[in-house]
Amino acid sequence: MSNSESPERRKRRGADNPTLADVARESGVSTITVSRVLNSPDSVRQATRERVEAAIERVGYVRNMLAGSLASANSRFIAVIVPSLSNVVFIEVIHGLQTTFEKHGYQILLGNTEYDMRREHELVQTFLGWSSSALVITGLRHDEACTAMLRRWQKPVMEIMELGQGIDLNVGLSHYDAGRCMARHLLDRGYRRIVYAGSQMDGNYRARLRYEGHRDLLQEHGLEAPIEEWPDASALEIGAKALRHVMVQRPGTEAIHFADDTLATGAILDANRAGIRVPDDVAIAGFTGLPFGQHITPRLTTIVSPREAIGRIAAEQVIARIEGKAVKPSVYDIGFELCVGESA
Repeated sequence: MSNSESPERRKRRGADNPTLADVARESGVSTITVSRVLNSPDSVRQATRERVEAAIERVGYVRNMLAGSLASANSRFIAVIVPSLSNVVFIEVIHGLQTTFEKHGYQILLGNTEYDMRREHELVQTFLGWSSSALVITGLRHDEACTAMLRRWQKPVMEIMELGQGIDLNVGLSHYDAGRCMARHLLDRGYRRIVYAGSQMDGNYRARLRYEGHRDLLQEHGLEAPIEEWPDASALEIGAKALRHVMVQRPGTEAIHFADDTLATGAILDANRAGIRVPDDVAIAGFTGLPFGQHITPRLTTIVSPREAIGRIAAEQVIARIEGKAVKPSVYDIGFELCVGESA
């Protein structure tokens, strides 16, 4: 005998699901108040909000997000696309986005491109099909078809992490200037034989921009700007491998400018194991400003990017646009900070 339920049985079961009216009755408020708690919780007094939320839990109400989007061609979802979920940088950005969106009654749909622009295009197609209220996407570069799709879309598009004039809204920093800033610091400290080392540089063009800033400054001073690259994802062990490689293949190197703090930290830890003195034998610098770089010996010299603030400010601007408010400036320079440790 088949275990499948008849359409009538499924229909009757669906009719028994708790409704907005059930929540209103249980909490002693109007359905309009329940709707406000769900859609704009900050507009409801905390005591009322807590009472409604407790009633939602008691009756087992599950919000039908798709029903609202079908009725209004919109939703309470905001799509967020990042290039990596293994990189703590993007975890912090996502935290800034999510906490801010949730305060305004929105949830995120999260996608990971793995630094693949074709995958990014596929994710954009999928998320726009879900009637997302807005889209937050990493970087200003997308493939041609993806860019055309985003330009045709009539809802807010926020491009983050990189600075420049994009499709709609932008919050980020100049990676080119960050690369120049660290190169300037290394030159000011007297280093002249400097190697740039990075991973997945073909896909991670923001790291490439930092190298270009580094390279241009060195060349302006008549110096070479060699680069060493690894196809692997950034990891402590890749940083260790990079250190050993540079010390063997490029003897006389005075400083290594790593594309990120994970690589730089891996190099410092390996140097300590191998008896390589940092910075006496070789100086090491990074980018990102991750906390663990400040808890190793020697402390890492790095560029600090305000990751959580990028997410928070980007979310605030998206919400303002959704609510019909003017957003100025449309390009927001979050900036960066040079953090000088003992490693360089």
